[in-house]
Amino acid sequence: MSKPPENVRHLAEERARCRAAGDFSEADALREGIRAEGWEVLDRPDGYDLRPAGPHRPAAVSPDAVSSVLGDPATADWTLQWLHEGWPEDVLRGISSFDRHAGERALQHVVVEAVSAPPSTWPDHVETVRLREHPGFGAARNAGLVRSRGRLVGIVDGSVEATGDALAPLEAALTDPTVGVTGPVGVVTSDLREFRESPGPEVDAVEGYLMALRRELLDRVAFDRRFRFFRAADIDISFQVKASGLRAIRVDVPIRRHVHRAWENASAHDRARLSKRNMYRFLDRYRGRTDLLVSPD
Repeated sequence: MSKPPENVRHLAEERARCRAAGDFSEADALREGIRAEGWEVLDRPDGYDLRPAGPHRPAAVSPDAVSSVLGDPATADWTLQWLHEGWPEDVLRGISSFDRHAGERALQHVVVEAVSAPPSTWPDHVETVRLREHPGFGAARNAGLVRSRGRLVGIVDGSVEATGDALAPLEAALTDPTVGVTGPVGVVTSDLREFRESPGPEVDAVEGYLMALRRELLDRVAFDRRFRFFRAADIDISFQVKASGLRAIRVDVPIRRHVHRAWENASAHDRARLSKRNMYRFLDRYRGRTDLLVSPD
């Protein structure tokens, strides 16, 4: 193992003196200074050890403690927001595929860790939001969306892999100021209860495999925190967009859809129970709003 440089040893000695004097706040600040130099200090009953630091891990927080950057100017072309619920390899596949086809765009990837992940899971350019525990789908998604620095925002499921420039058709659709949300999978309904897939272009909702909207809309819409399961959460937020006076549009996008792990790994009982609960929540808000539909009955 390599030896720590003199300035790191000096910081470690100063930290040991602070700890001995009971000044733990200064000792914590010195620990961060040591980490900034690429080293970790490990305390022992009779002293301490220094070793090279591993990959940086942000502190785990509650969803409400995630600071919003939505009031800051946009600094990227796109934010792509991902949710890690136990299958990091899927999210990594998705991130890599969008990066390959990004062209000259500046992309910001935000991964919300709703379950624990190994320290080295994500590439260096990925921003990570670590949650103390899984708060449910809606709250977890919102915790990532408030970190969006892109002019446009894509909400992507880990089952999605870009096979070409998937962002270009979404960008084109969002140049129309009357369009609020767009994506490759659209659904329609005539009674607000049964939804069926539609070729569009005008649809009642965009499904959450990949849905895109302008960042400025996040001041007005968000996922319902009561949705602990993903089903119907995409329909609910699409209807929030439509209720604000904007349209939902389906566009052709070059993607491949792999296994949807959250669905496949849920029992048939849980799928039915949680899906029904979410649909009741959706109807509580939008029952009777057939004025929002493309083709009301």
